[in-house]
Amino acid sequence: MTALINRIIDHSGVNGPGIRMVLMFQGCNFHCRYCHVPETLGNCNGCGICAYHCPAEALKPDMPGIAPQWIEENCTDCGACINACRKDSSPKIRKMSIKDVLDYTAGRLGQIRGITCSGGECTLYPEFMAELFPIIRRQKLSCLIETNGSVDLEKQGDLMKYCDGVMLDIKAANPVKHQELTGHSNEQVFKNAEFLARTGKLVEIRTVITRTDYGAEETVEKAAALLRPYLKKNDIAYRLIPFRVFGVRREYRRLGTPSPEKLEGLRSLAESCGFTQVFVS
Repeated sequence: MTALINRIIDHSGVNGPGIRMVLMFQGCNFHCRYCHVPETLGNCNGCGICAYHCPAEALKPDMPGIAPQWIEENCTDCGACINACRKDSSPKIRKMSIKDVLDYTAGRLGQIRGITCSGGECTLYPEFMAELFPIIRRQKLSCLIETNGSVDLEKQGDLMKYCDGVMLDIKAANPVKHQELTGHSNEQVFKNAEFLARTGKLVEIRTVITRTDYGAEETVEKAAALLRPYLKKNDIAYRLIPFRVFGVRREYRRLGTPSPEKLEGLRSLAESCGFTQVFVS
């Protein structure tokens, strides 16, 4: 069994509690306007344009339709290939097996508290994670998921059995605004939020806040109303993430960073709605 991995972050302090290794899976079924890793959205079509923009000669063009060969030792990670790509992809994607991931993890066991699967959208690879997680847990590491909530997790019994917790994006409560922002419905997102809270798997919900209004107050209030029955039993955190232009596609950078006053108002609102752990970061 294999999965497409965009990259692996060896040590992260922002993808769950403690220092964690992060697997960034390739491919996403949402196309969020403010996505800061748009190179994880699509799949390489082998057009070869990126190779001609690489100043380090780290990409060797192959036959049309086949991704260029990535010469990792030449790569300076300058991002020129990512900027040149027209498919929201990367020529540096790895097809990794469970063994590949375990071999990579082996040399870092004493340095990390666990792994977090992210992306892209990692829940597009449920079988891969369901096979990987029990092995990782036997190494005394925890297994977390970051997800847009688009896949029905209640139907992923094998995966949820071994998943220690989920960090769920709730991008917008208003269905029209959510469709505008992501290109998809939010119905399954809220079903997953209730399921995860009910089963004690919901660690954190997250909402990116932009200067352009996507109904942040409504989102906080609807999330609180849905999760209120579970907040006393499970201390679910709410993370409000200010929009940042880093990595965002040029045409969407105009969404803008919200004012400190707006963020503080949302923090106060979330706390008044019953969340005891509210973070702005």
